[in-house]
Amino acid sequence: MSVGNRLSVFTVIVFVGIAFLIALDLATDQGEGAGIVHLAIEGAALIAALVGAILTLRTLRRTTSQLTLARAEADRWQSENRELLRGLSEAIGRQFVQWELSPAEQEIGYLLLKGLSMDEVAKVRGTSERTARDQARAIYRKAGVSGRAELSAFFLEDLLVAPVNQA
Repeated sequence: MSVGNRLSVFTVIVFVGIAFLIALDLATDQGEGAGIVHLAIEGAALIAALVGAILTLRTLRRTTSQLTLARAEADRWQSENRELLRGLSEAIGRQFVQWELSPAEQEIGYLLLKGLSMDEVAKVRGTSERTARDQARAIYRKAGVSGRAELSAFFLEDLLVAPVNQA
């Protein structure tokens, strides 16, 4: 479960907890003869808490549904283009060898091209973020590029051809 989803679930629990406490207080206040204005304000707060819980649940369901659809689309795309992706990966590997990247640098190169942050690269590799940054700088130097964007562009620039507009 993503951080956003966990936060949404926590928010729903908080809203429901608040609604429960307000309902208890409302019942107690009514039994003690509280004024109508006081009861109306607490009733409005109860409704607001319940509406907050419902809206958060709806957003969570919609987000989860969209994420499921996006994952299915990505799986479909990868399945349809498996051979192309394999060929691209092999071509990138040949270029890494030509640049004389070490095996560790090659792994980091792939992780950078996949879009992982330096922190994520370090965690995947079981190293410090500083080590990952140093190795990334070595990759950029050996490749003759200034950074991650140029590294990605080296491999993707000529692959991504704009479609011709049909008039």
